[in-house]
Amino acid sequence: MKNSKYLFLFLLMACSSSKVVTDYDDNTNFAPYKTYAFFDDIGVGLNQFDINRAADAILLEMETLGFKEVENPDFYINFKAKLSAPKITNTIAIGLGSGGRNGGLNVAGGIPIGGKKVDEALTLEFVDAKTNELFWQGVLISTIKEKRKPAERELYFKKVIHKILEAYPLKK
Repeated sequence: MKNSKYLFLFLLMACSSSKVVTDYDDNTNFAPYKTYAFFDDIGVGLNQFDINRAADAILLEMETLGFKEVENPDFYINFKAKLSAPKITNTIAIGLGSGGRNGGLNVAGGIPIGGKKVDEALTLEFVDAKTNELFWQGVLISTIKEKRKPAERELYFKKVIHKILEAYPLKK
């Protein structure tokens, strides 16, 4: 019985975790890419505050990974977000059953806890500066609260960008 509560906790955490999906050409040589700059129109799907938060998180992570921001870069960075419609989490269930002579009828309702949630796909793209071709893309798909405080948003972007860039293929 003790282990069942841990199994429930594990299943709960597994359902709410975010997922990173990356794509790139296996023949790409990532070694020449050492400097970067942002596209002018970054942050499609985000408000200006979130664009600034995401850009700051990217700057921090790229510096940690050893990349430098310059005027004439090896590659450009773009990021964008796509939000789905808010999820409706109200539920109603009706059950019929019979355990012997007596039949039973049950009606149950669910109340959303924690407010409305939306699915967000945050995409980070690296584009070669000379050829203008996409050479790496990372997408993180997660479920987030619709209403968040600024501090929560800042922490969220730091975690998300870190998680996406963990998947960047630094070595072949």
